[in-house]
Amino acid sequence: MSESFRRPVPLNKAYRLLNHGPTVLVSAAHDGQRNIMAAAWAMPLDFEPPKVAVVLDKSTWTRQLLEVSGTFVLNVPCVNQADIVQTVGSTSGLEINRDQGQDKFQAYGLQTFAGEQVDAPMLDGCVAWLECRLLPEPRNHEQYDLFLAEVIAAQADSRVFSDGRWHFEGHDGLRTLHHVAGGHFLTIGDPVDGKTLSV
Repeated sequence: MSESFRRPVPLNKAYRLLNHGPTVLVSAAHDGQRNIMAAAWAMPLDFEPPKVAVVLDKSTWTRQLLEVSGTFVLNVPCVNQADIVQTVGSTSGLEINRDQGQDKFQAYGLQTFAGEQVDAPMLDGCVAWLECRLLPEPRNHEQYDLFLAEVIAAQADSRVFSDGRWHFEGHDGLRTLHHVAGGHFLTIGDPVDGKTLSV
């Protein structure tokens, strides 16, 4: 995606990037190492300051990197990236590094760009990015694999998100993905506006 479509999202509107429940790609980096993984369980928690929650299994390298770095990125992928999402979500960065001497970005030719606040790579081609600072909650990490973080910067693709709202019409390839199971995804559908009933 051309960087010309990336626009900053006000932090008090950052929750709207996740409010509709998309699958995310979590990226983290520390001491020259980096990794990316898929996560279906991510959600906004608060408005100001904006906070998010994401569940990360103990076995993942991304989790290890973000625990020591204290930062990570939630990348919001789209239909055009379904194969990437399935691939990085079903492969081990540690194994690729051990067997090939590469990380997932190198092995699969994934293009990245630098964020504003954190060192974790931002995946090009996504439709939104949330840079996050970990809120240390060791009990939640160990007992529930639950990680809370404050969003400290956010961006979105202006073709499908502007003025604090998603608008996917005419951009089917940029619709967000919603994981069902076993590599199957649903995509975000058409908007429906509700009206308040009178009493």
